[in-house]
Amino acid sequence: MKKRLALLMLTVGATAATAQTKYYTEKATDNIFISAGFGGQYCLNSDNFDYKIKDLVTPHATLSVGKWIDPVWGFRGQAAGWVQKLRNGRNAGTYTVDSDGNAHRTTGEIRTTRVYYGTFHLDGLLNWSNLLYGYNPKRVFQFSTFLGPGLNFTKDRSEEKYEYGTDGRWERDVKEGSLKPVVYGTAGFIAGVRLNKYLEVNLEAKADLSPSVFGKYSGSNYSDASASVTMGLTYTFGGKRFVTCPAIDEDAINEEINRYKAEIARLEAENKAAKGRVVKEVVTKEVQVPIAGPRAVFFRIGKAELDDFGRVNVRLLAQIIKAYPNKVYKIAGYADRATGSAKRNQELSDRRARTVYNALIKEGVKPEQLELTAHGGTENMFGKNFLNRVVIME
Repeated sequence: MKKRLALLMLTVGATAATAQTKYYTEKATDNIFISAGFGGQYCLNSDNFDYKIKDLVTPHATLSVGKWIDPVWGFRGQAAGWVQKLRNGRNAGTYTVDSDGNAHRTTGEIRTTRVYYGTFHLDGLLNWSNLLYGYNPKRVFQFSTFLGPGLNFTKDRSEEKYEYGTDGRWERDVKEGSLKPVVYGTAGFIAGVRLNKYLEVNLEAKADLSPSVFGKYSGSNYSDASASVTMGLTYTFGGKRFVTCPAIDEDAINEEINRYKAEIARLEAENKAAKGRVVKEVVTKEVQVPIAGPRAVFFRIGKAELDDFGRVNVRLLAQIIKAYPNKVYKIAGYADRATGSAKRNQELSDRRARTVYNALIKEGVKPEQLELTAHGGTENMFGKNFLNRVVIME
């Protein structure tokens, strides 16, 4: 039994060693980060293009909270805002009206309109450094991009006040409207420099596109775009922690399953041939019943649910157990000691054992033939840490 078990483990280990290694976040609380940045923003409105950029750059602040699902993909929510400026002669002034009813500006300077605003957007994150060159926890420079929708909260400039004077003159003064949310989109990139396990310095550049916060007095066809650049810090709680989970070689597993099926078919043929024969045997000592077939059901890291391969193994195990109704089998759960706390590993190994136990009962195995035991996180038993994430039938 031990030799066959060792052979099975070596086969799975060799298969996994040749597969591509992938990284995952083990717990929901891992790889959560918070970022803060400060810099400048410029409103890309056609009314501003005739003026110096430096006169229209406004402060811009950001605060973000997010999580990396794996080294390549993540998400975040970001709150940002401060003030935008627009240079627009249509906002106020003194006009005269000709005989055709057309208004002509006669007095007043072009004004700078300031709009205070706040935004919130949800972004998808893509780390190109890890995507192109593989995950390296000691990599100093990271380059990521982001894209997502958001809401912009500001008071529009759609209300007018008219004051009529003598000689056909009148003034138009644009007033603040009501606070309104508008949907917008944002995209940009983040260049990060790693300081230590927890801290990263970030340079973030982004562009936003939304309906104009300046109302119908914007000259950009009722829409605005803005560009901003900020510098800041990112803190990852507990530091970035990703664990490996090798990809499964399905061809190798299917080959093993077919071998088990052939062995079970052979045993069933032997049992059928033995029917009708009367065998009298005096048993003077305990006899170990030989069993051929799978002895192990493997699980993904941090999981206690059966995948398709595990369900196949359980079904084959059930056929073997039902073939020997007088024998009691031990269903032993294990966890990987290299990841997770002792308490979590004990609970995880127990859940895995109960998952296999319940699946066997569902397949028709009698409860009195099964014993449950959970060993928690154990030392490396079979040469690879991930092979400890297993339930073994003994």
